[in-house]
Amino acid sequence: MSTDFHRLLFDISEALVTDELAALKFLSLEHIPMRKLEAIQEPKAFFQILHEKDMIEAGKLDFLKELLFRIGRIDLLSDHLGSSREQMERDLQAPGRAQVSAYRQLVYGIAEDLTPEDVKCLKFLLQKQLPKSKLQDNASMLQVFLEMERNGIIKEDNLTVLKDLLMRFRADLKKRIDIYEEKRKVLNCSIYPLLLRKVFQGRTPEKIPRQEAKEETKDLPVKTYKMKNNPHGYCVILNNHVFKNLDCNREGIVKDREAVKRVFQWLQFETVEYIDLETKQIYEKVKEYSDKDHSNMDCFVCFIFSHGEFINTEDLLSFFSGSNCSSLAGKPKLFFIQTCQGSVGHPAVQVEGDVSGCLETDATPLTSIPDKADILVVMATMEGYECSIETGSVYIQCLCDQIKLLCPFRKDLMTILTKVNKKMERKVSGECKQVAKISTTLLKQLIFEIPNCQSSEK
Repeated sequence: MSTDFHRLLFDISEALVTDELAALKFLSLEHIPMRKLEAIQEPKAFFQILHEKDMIEAGKLDFLKELLFRIGRIDLLSDHLGSSREQMERDLQAPGRAQVSAYRQLVYGIAEDLTPEDVKCLKFLLQKQLPKSKLQDNASMLQVFLEMERNGIIKEDNLTVLKDLLMRFRADLKKRIDIYEEKRKVLNCSIYPLLLRKVFQGRTPEKIPRQEAKEETKDLPVKTYKMKNNPHGYCVILNNHVFKNLDCNREGIVKDREAVKRVFQWLQFETVEYIDLETKQIYEKVKEYSDKDHSNMDCFVCFIFSHGEFINTEDLLSFFSGSNCSSLAGKPKLFFIQTCQGSVGHPAVQVEGDVSGCLETDATPLTSIPDKADILVVMATMEGYECSIETGSVYIQCLCDQIKLLCPFRKDLMTILTKVNKKMERKVSGECKQVAKISTTLLKQLIFEIPNCQSSEK
């Protein structure tokens, strides 16, 4: 850290008070794990963490400027960083420029605008949902909101409880949440259409001449997730093999787990397996990994092989929200779930197959995934249908085969998964077919980096 840069951070640190430090920490939760922030007691330590995370450095102060702007320290912006309120307002209007999430901005803004009397009302209404020790008079509103996050009462994609509470005494703040939710719906439904509208300058794609559309879109930027660390991340296998009902035991699962281990070790993931967990233990194990520090990793992968277990996908994925697992924010989180979604076979238009197999008729249908960025969930079959498992599940074996085949050619994951579904139509025979359901909010291409001169067969 250069002398001038160190002096700059020192001067800004000296000008900040305790409440402002708490605000900076809250606004940075998507970028720094909560447990690290909790240990910080002074601004200098906070800036040191930002520097270690490459969030700020000499000549790269946009995040610091935004943080000071968000907490209203325009004097520090002007005196030390050569910026102003007007300049920041203009800069932050640019798409992708803001690094503090809309959710953090919203909740912080609500906390700031609550009067002392409002705070008392909110704490009173939360008495049945939070411990009294967390609602003491000296607890700030940000501390209360953090506790609500820890207990799953508020989330980036679920602010219903807070809305209901605010409706009783601050309808204006409830309206802010309504506006936030409407904007999320628009963004979540139209990330790519928004990009097209920008390219086509407001014209709808159907009104663009075909040749012009081709010319305008051929150079659309497609970013790729960084995959440079070794290991790239954890590959967690939750494998339910033996059941109380011996008829349900999954002998073919041994082949599946070995295939996944072999392929993801080849892809430079730290592969770990947990066997025969009950539903509660599955949630606990997933949460355990969401609590880890993934700062030096690029990705997280989880395989769930089960039979007759109820798995609420939304609950699983909530552990990996920005507030609950900030060290994976902006990084891909992949979940492959090999369980049946019903008790009937998926009907085929044509009966063409080359393999026969038994069918598992196990799991209760799962709920839909929450709409969060950088998450991909693959269900081995669609809702209401069963999976073919033969000697190992058809889907897992086909997935591993295609990863081994296509990764050396730098094919992205979505291309691989589409290829797997295409292959699946030839794998399951009889009058039924199987097709995987792919739900994704990935914002970039994911290309697995493979080690040079290595074979996945090792």
